Amino acid sequence: MADLIAKSPCEGLLPATIGGMSLTEEHPGAIWAVAPFKGEQKVLSKALEAAHGMAFPAPNRATGKAGSRAVWFGRGMALLMGPVPDAGLAKHAALTDQSDAWAVVRLDGAEAENVLARLVPVDLRGQVFKRGHTVRTELKHMMASVTRVGPQAFQIMVFRSMAKTLVHDLKTAMEAVAARG
Repeated sequence: MADLIAKSPCEGLLPATIGGMSLTEEHPGAIWAVAPFKGEQKVLSKALEAAHGMAFPAPNRATGKAGSRAVWFGRGMALLMGPVPDAGLAKHAALTDQSDAWAVVRLDGAEAENVLARLVPVDLRGQVFKRGHTVRTELKHMMASVTRVGPQAFQIMVFRSMAKTLVHDLKTAMEAVAARG
């Protein structure tokens, strides 16, 4: 019988530091899709807040904090990252475990916005895309979720199968931005 060894999506690819910027793999814990049943979003939001300390996020927003965050993920859907959802939430929403489906990285540094400007067709400058803002968008040629988690920090998620491509594209953009300086 084969001996299987669990590996993270970016194992052996990260961390990387280029030009004062860092790219690291995040291990957010459990990742669950939360899709409210029709007419249940307000009740779900209250239940989510009671159980996990955060409301169901508005479009293009994230609630909570590192280790326990809800990220808007499209119309009528959010990802609960960190805790396993309280069983009571199942009365108000469909819950689906997505823990092994995503590669999650963090891009930090003064030039992080400039790196992402090379890859994402969305204005991520701090004056318009503030902490707690999130967007589902294309990152080069992959669909991604980008969330500002700090003044110079972004959480980026793509399908697990695209982890190597994500790291390559981000490192290439980091090198290009660093070369300008």
